[in-house]
Amino acid sequence: MIIDPKANDPKNIYKLMIGSIVPRPIAFVSTQNPEGAANLAPFSFFTGVSANPPAVLFCPLVRISDSKTKDTLRNIATTKEFVVNVVSEAFAEEMNLTSAEFPPEVSEFSESGLTPVPSQKVKPPRVKESPINMECRLLQMVPVGSEPLGGTVVIGEIVLFHVADELFDNFRIDLKKLKPIGRLAGSSYCRVTDIFDLIRPKTGEIKPNGSAS
Repeated sequence: MIIDPKANDPKNIYKLMIGSIVPRPIAFVSTQNPEGAANLAPFSFFTGVSANPPAVLFCPLVRISDSKTKDTLRNIATTKEFVVNVVSEAFAEEMNLTSAEFPPEVSEFSESGLTPVPSQKVKPPRVKESPINMECRLLQMVPVGSEPLGGTVVIGEIVLFHVADELFDNFRIDLKKLKPIGRLAGSSYCRVTDIFDLIRPKTGEIKPNGSAS
């Protein structure tokens, strides 16, 4: 099967991408508008991009329903701050509630029952139920497309981490205690329950057939 994106509906290309790029971590992003109203939304086009400085990126898409950008993107463009909250299985249902398209004046915190707690270096609140929060300041925005399903890459520097004590062991995170969930396609998510190790080989250890010695 050969698929030319230019010859297909962007909705179908979106379905193809979210079914192929799996599993995807979830950036549960809290922001605040200039008037102080908090916003909370999940994004699964998300990854880390640098450790020095520590930085993450996520990509809000232009909505199909009204061709508008999300409140999250508008808030960050104005205030230059946001918080990425890691999603664990314990509050997956509440996270999902925030994916609805609420008007800007409605707080997803109150609608979902999640708890806002003050951040230390940025104004947007953190999600208390999240075991890992990353306070971020905007480094760069890169527009990729302005039509529905077009995106804007948001890159932020992590200026402060909050990590639950029980997860932390010499800068390693206990995944069994974190219980993160990942995004698949449609309404499907996944758990991290089956972990295996592959030790990265040194160049001289690789045999001509591609196996490690």
